[in-house]
Amino acid sequence: MTNDQSGDSGRRDVVVPVRVYKTVTVFSTLFAILSVVGGFILVDVATNRASAPVSEIDAPVAIAGIGLILAGTVVYAFSTRFRTEEMGKSKDDAAEPSDNG
Repeated sequence: MTNDQSGDSGRRDVVVPVRVYKTVTVFSTLFAILSVVGGFILVDVATNRASAPVSEIDAPVAIAGIGLILAGTVVYAFSTRFRTEEMGKSKDDAAEPSDNG
């Protein structure tokens, strides 16, 4: 695995074999989806389908739900850093000018 500085944005891409890329993509997406859906379910339960008064909201469950939503978001965001050698970079394509955004 090598880290590669990509452009001026400071984003680091991790170049991995295709098999690792597929595994990371599948499982990180699965975890992200389950975490976000589970988080919304917990928030829904904690707020009694958004109909509970503030005094009846179950704060620990609501915080756990928000934590799950954030965890799914972070995992998905970091999983987008992986790429394979074959993917290349869109800015390196010879058919496009290098100043295209």
